[in-house]
Amino acid sequence: MLVTVATLAVARDSLRAQSVSVMAQAIPLVTRADPTATRSALTEGYLSQPVVMTHASWSSLRAVATLDFEGLTLDRGELSTGASGEGYVDRRHPHAYVHELLAGAETQRKSWGASLFAGRGFAPFGSDDPMMRPFEKYPTNHHLAQILERAVVVGAVRAGPAIAEFGTFDGDETAGPATAPNYSRFGDSWSSRLTLVPLAHAELSASLANVTSPEVRVGNGLDQRKTSVVARYSRDAANSWRYAFLEWARTTDRDRGAPVTTLTSWLGEGALCRGGVVVSGRVERTDRPEEEPLLDPFRSPRPPADLSNLGVSRWTTLTASLSPPRIGTSFASARPFIEVEHLSAKPGNPPGLFDARLRYGARTMWMLSVGVRLRAGQMHDRMGRYGAAVPLAARSDSANSNAMPGMPDMPGMSHEPRSAMPGMSMTHLADTRCRL
Repeated sequence: MLVTVATLAVARDSLRAQSVSVMAQAIPLVTRADPTATRSALTEGYLSQPVVMTHASWSSLRAVATLDFEGLTLDRGELSTGASGEGYVDRRHPHAYVHELLAGAETQRKSWGASLFAGRGFAPFGSDDPMMRPFEKYPTNHHLAQILERAVVVGAVRAGPAIAEFGTFDGDETAGPATAPNYSRFGDSWSSRLTLVPLAHAELSASLANVTSPEVRVGNGLDQRKTSVVARYSRDAANSWRYAFLEWARTTDRDRGAPVTTLTSWLGEGALCRGGVVVSGRVERTDRPEEEPLLDPFRSPRPPADLSNLGVSRWTTLTASLSPPRIGTSFASARPFIEVEHLSAKPGNPPGLFDARLRYGARTMWMLSVGVRLRAGQMHDRMGRYGAAVPLAARSDSANSNAMPGMPDMPGMSHEPRSAMPGMSMTHLADTRCRL
């Protein structure tokens, strides 16, 4: 197994509201899948999610960067039965080296704010990147629930409890870790998201997107109409954390406006932390497009060919995760975990030629993963929202976590955390024993 040490982090401030923060993480782990696409059990080791994240601000200017080195450590993909996307099947694909690289400006007042960001990153659609949620394995619905690694311009306006976002971007998916977006297609796709924050730690959002030819880089492939509804709750106290998440997502492939295939996902997950021990659970039912595999059973044609379409499968996944208290300091830590998944697959709509027994030798499958989440620096706990689109509660959590011990906020006084930037949530939890 590859082992890499996470890098350092630096945070500094000035009277001109200048700040820089860096966070790094890597997850060495072993996964056993029984059975998987080989119709047998496989056990593999990886270095997953080796990333470095940077946030910076100066006055009203902002910058966000996330470098992902999975192209070096996960070239064959990470064993993940049920997963699909970017030519990988039953393995999670490596993300682009430049996962996020955006610059923007933000202005905010007590009850409203606005921002504009441009660069490569997430379109305003769906939920946060699964990397920032309490599981190592990504859900099957990753490509139904997020639109990532696009050349994008995103504007956001916050007024009271409401946040509205709109973005335009290139429709083509990443063709490989080192591949840049097809800039000639910039502006052929759009998405929007409306978020309501009825309570300090609760969010409800709805998204709509029109993505042009995502699977054919040069264009002229099937288009996608995407919709999503998400509810999220996350609250921490002195020695605890409670988290709940519900998501519905739908993607309809269209040929010159006519519906061809519709894929739907339902997902619910939650986590509870007491005394540094994190217990998490997830249930998911997601449709997956099926294609004739290549000689490598974990790969499918890219771009897809009409003759390779085998129909739709429907996956039901139950996941449980247990993580004992993290080891280390507030700056650098190691958090071991064990994660178990039970999966079942059956024909979807249209069923086509898919049969789980023919592909896997069984209709039910298991996965077991054991690893350690290594992190250093200031935790960036939200990924996929920029500037004014970050709910104020996330910024409050950041302020709590960067406040000096024994120094509660004075009533009626508002202040910015020393190492947090407006519109950028920095640290996950006030008590580091429950921080992932």
